[in-house]
Amino acid sequence: MIHRLLRLIPPGTIAVGAGLGLLGLASYVHLAVAGHSLSEADYNSLSVLWSIVFTLGIGVFMPIEQEVARVVAARHSQGLPPGPVLARGATVAAVLLAVLVLALTAGRHLIADKLFDGDGTMVTVLVGALAAMAVAYATRGVLSGLQLFPWYGTQLGIDGGLRIIMVALLGLAGVTSPIWYGVVFVAAPLVSVLLTLPPVLRAIGGGPPVAWATLLRGLGLLTASSLLSQVVVNIGVINVKLLAPSDTAAAGALLSALVLVRIPLFVFSSLQASLLPGLATTATTGDQVGFHNLLRRALGIVTALGLTGALGAVLLGPWLVGALFDAPGVLGHGDFAWLAAATLAYLWAMVLGQALLALDRHRAQALAWTAGVAALIAVTLIPAPVTLRVELAYTIGSVVVAATMAILLLRGGVRRPTTPTRPLAEAAAPAATGGIR
Repeated sequence: MIHRLLRLIPPGTIAVGAGLGLLGLASYVHLAVAGHSLSEADYNSLSVLWSIVFTLGIGVFMPIEQEVARVVAARHSQGLPPGPVLARGATVAAVLLAVLVLALTAGRHLIADKLFDGDGTMVTVLVGALAAMAVAYATRGVLSGLQLFPWYGTQLGIDGGLRIIMVALLGLAGVTSPIWYGVVFVAAPLVSVLLTLPPVLRAIGGGPPVAWATLLRGLGLLTASSLLSQVVVNIGVINVKLLAPSDTAAAGALLSALVLVRIPLFVFSSLQASLLPGLATTATTGDQVGFHNLLRRALGIVTALGLTGALGAVLLGPWLVGALFDAPGVLGHGDFAWLAAATLAYLWAMVLGQALLALDRHRAQALAWTAGVAALIAVTLIPAPVTLRVELAYTIGSVVVAATMAILLLRGGVRRPTTPTRPLAEAAAPAATGGIR
C-alpha cells in the first residue's frame, strides 16, 4: 500500500518534503519563541515584517527559480550544462533586488512609521532578508532543474535547522527585540546556500549561451502572477496593521492563525518543486495523457491535504494559537473555518497555476491572479469588522483565482509549448556536433 502511494507523487517530492518539513517546523518555532518573548506590539511588528518578506521575497524571486528550473530542465534533457542559465538568472535577480532596495530606501521613513512603529532598523532587516532570498532562489532553480532534489531538500533543511537553533538561542538569552528575530531571515538562508553550493558549482559547465528572450519572455507575467499570489495569501496581516493600527493584538494573532491553517501549503511546496518540471516535460513532449494524469494526482493530493488541515485547524486552532504562540484569544472557530476554506482554494490555484506555466500560458495565469486580487480588494472595502473582512477577502480571492484558472485550462486545452523548445534546439546544434561533456 505504501509503495502504491509513493508512486502517485512526482519524483523528488519526498526528498524536498523532508527539508521543507524542517523549514516548516522552523516557522512554528520562530513564531512560538517570538510570541513568548516579545510584547504584543513588537510581535505585531515582527508579523508585518514576516508578511512583507514572504510577499516580496517569494513574489519576486520564486519566478526566477521557476524559470531557471524550467530552462535548466529543458537543456539538461538535451545534454547541455546549466551555467549560462544560472548566469542569466543571477543577473535578473540582482537587478530586481536593486529595484526593491532603492524603493525601500526611498520610502524608509514612511514604511517605518506606518508598519514598524517608527523603527527604521526593521526596514534594514527587510532589505537583508530580501537579498538572502534572491541568492537562495537562484541556486534552487539549478538544483530543481537538474533534479538534484536531495541537495534541494538539504538546503531547505539547513535553512530550517539554523532558524530553530538561532531563535532558540535568542529565547534562552532573553532577547526581547524584534530586530534580532528578523535577522534570522537573513543569516539562515545565506548559510544554507553556502553549504549547498558544491553541486551547483560542479554542474555549471559552459556550453552555448542562453538567449535573454528564453528566460525573460514569460518572466514579467510570471513575476506579476507570483506577486499577486503572495498578496492574496499574505496581505491580510498587513491590512490589519493599516486598517486597525491601534489594535496591537490583531495582526500577530492573524499571522499565528494563518501559519497554522497553511500547514498544507508547506507540504505542497515539496510537491511544487518537482511538479513543474514534470508537467513541463510532459507538455513539451506532447504527452497529453501524462500531463492530465499528473495534474489530477496533484489536485487529489492537495485536496486531501487541505481537508485534513481544515479539520484540525477548525477544531483546535483557537486553542493552539494561544498554547503555541501565546497569541491573544481574539479568533474563534468560525475565523479558522474561513481561513481553512481559503487555504484549500489557494492550493487548487497553485496546482492549476503550475499547469498553466508548464503550457507556457503565463498571460492566463496572470489574468487569474489579477481577477483574484480584484475580488480581494472589493471584499476588503466592504463595511464589516476588520478581521472578518481580511478573512473573507482571502477566501473569495482564492476561490476566484482557482475558478478562473480551471476555466482557462478547460478552454485552452493542452498544447505543446513553443518556449523554450525552439531557442534551446537552436542552441544545441553546436554542442551536438562538438561533443557534450
